[in-house]
Formats: sequence, structure tokens, C-alpha cells
Amino acid sequence: MSEYLPMFPLNIVVYPGEKLNLHIFEPRYKQLVLDCETTNKNFGIPTYIKNAVGHYGTETELLSIEKKYDNGEMDIRCKGLRIFKLLKFDKKAPDRLYAGGEIEYIENKDDGDIVTQVRIKELMQQLYETMGLKSLSKNLEESQLNSYTIAHQLGLSLEQEYALLQVNSEADRLEGLRLHLENILPIVQETERLKERVKLNGHFRSLLPPNF
Repeated sequence: MSEYLPMFPLNIVVYPGEKLNLHIFEPRYKQLVLDCETTNKNFGIPTYIKNAVGHYGTETELLSIEKKYDNGEMDIRCKGLRIFKLLKFDKKAPDRLYAGGEIEYIENKDDGDIVTQVRIKELMQQLYETMGLKSLSKNLEESQLNSYTIAHQLGLSLEQEYALLQVNSEADRLEGLRLHLENILPIVQETERLKERVKLNGHFRSLLPPNF
């Protein structure tokens, strides 16, 4: 069943459960926020990618308007809810300044497994420690990880994050992230070793000669 939502295209990927703080300054989006506040309706954030509005995005809830400025600008807090596919995009919703779109929600399979989650956590700890990010490594011990909370912590490109948004199985998303980590970890480790070797150039070194 389709639904029509106000649209706020952005050059980001918003995942379900993600908290987002935005500064609103354009007249059309000031109107969108005030409409959502008045009607208690959610809006959509489709990813703007490759100079176009993408076919996928996330239904987003306005949690609060934290501050209103004298010129009408606002600071807002919102939260990602559900992923949708954009069936029709209107640059202007009927009688409004902002865009709108007809969407259908994507069913998400909650079929992730603890074994893959544990493996990903181990790989992330290795990655952070290799990069000298020990504080982030410690935070992993207590964090509740799923594919969405992991994705924004890996330095993925916008294209990679957008591709993940379109996968409707938690097991498949986790597997993709595991493979990504296993591919990049050796590269990062080798890069860090090279950096250490470069630092030694020009310094006095105490080396143990081979015994022959």
C-alpha cells in the first residue's frame, strides 16, 4: 500500500533508528518542518546521489524543534524509522513549497545472527586499535551493534551506504559488512606498518645483526 510523504532530499543516508540533528534555513523546508509539527506527520529523506534523487530513502520522525531563530531558521532533532522505495517524486507537493513523493515501505527481515555480529565486533576492534582509536574500541564492548549502527562507523562511501540501505535482510547486511572489514583490515594494517617504517627513516636505529 502506497503513501504520500513530504520529501526532504539530502546528500546523506539515514538508517532506521538513527538520530539526526538538522539546521533548517531554506523557506521550503521551514514550511515542511512546521507542517509536520502541526499535523504530527512524518517526512521522507531520500538520498540525493549522483546528482539525482535516489529511489530509496527513510521515513523520518520529527522529534523536536530545539530552537527557532528570529529569521525563521530552526534547529531540529529527528529520527529514522522505516526504509521506503520512492514510486513517484514531485518537486513540489500540492500547494506546498517543498517536495513530496509517493512511497511504499520495504519489509525488513530481522534475520541477523549473533555469530556474525561477534565476528564484526572483533574486526572493528582490530581496525580501531590499528588506527590508534582505542577509545572507540572500548566503546564497542558495551554498544548494541546491528548493521545500521555499524555502517556509519566504518567510513563507507555514500554509494556503499546507499547500497546497504537497499538490502532488506539483516543477515545479508551483516555478511556484507563482515566481508568489507575482512578486505580493508589487512590494507589498513599494512598502511600503518608503512607509516612506522617511514618514521624510522633518518633516525639512528639499533639493529641486531644476523648471527652467521
